[in-house]
Amino acid sequence: MTSSPTVKISNLCHYYGEGDLRKQVLFDISLTIPPGQIVILMGPSGSGKTTLLTLIGALRSLQQGSLQVLGQELAGSSKQKLVQLRQKIGFIFQSHNLFFALTARQNVMLSTDMHPQRGDRERAAEILARLGLKERIDYHPHALSGGQRQRVAIARALVNQPPLILADEPTAALDRQTGRDVVTLMRQMAEEQGTTVLMVTHDNRILDVADRVINLVDGALEFDVSPLELLSGATATGAGHWSPPQTAAAPTFPPLGVTADSLGA
Repeated sequence: MTSSPTVKISNLCHYYGEGDLRKQVLFDISLTIPPGQIVILMGPSGSGKTTLLTLIGALRSLQQGSLQVLGQELAGSSKQKLVQLRQKIGFIFQSHNLFFALTARQNVMLSTDMHPQRGDRERAAEILARLGLKERIDYHPHALSGGQRQRVAIARALVNQPPLILADEPTAALDRQTGRDVVTLMRQMAEEQGTTVLMVTHDNRILDVADRVINLVDGALEFDVSPLELLSGATATGAGHWSPPQTAAAPTFPPLGVTADSLGA
């Protein structure tokens, strides 16, 4: 039996503003992501990546088109159902959003409070150790570096083994080896648990972990290719498959905020 897609988007459009100031920022997006797939989302600043990511995460109201996440149609969903859906998603933001009064382990265990299980304390310690924080489990954020704080935030997103992870620049504050450890853990979750990962990044060092690389330009999908096709500069092989410009500068990405409806990216 074929599994239902984790994310299925059909003819999605999105706008900001009202009346004469209304501006379209996403144009007829159609996209399907099956379980267990890691997808990297790229594109220049202002291309609509944040808007698309927050729509998928039910952090922004759907305006036009169809968006199904984990089998739930977001169009017309009640606030209660949207809250329940968010609890099934692991969010990794550029800002770590840690509670400074809590230790690293306690910050991670905040996620387990929504799905309490026996062994939560040990599970939080285990995932922190896998991310290189074994000796800092009981440290407070003020005693951690920026990269270590980001790893605590990543552990918090992964500890419940969510079926969908939405990540905005998860390796931006990490050194090469730690960044590799993070994406390797995501790859393992994808292969062993069928976790789907949608990741915004411009870190070329982790392209190999992805199954697909999608480029968003001016609110429209420009190409959807494998990492091998992208790195080899393959020419167009069909609709929606183009080679990116070889001289293009590495794009930058706006932060992914929890109060997404206030963003204009």
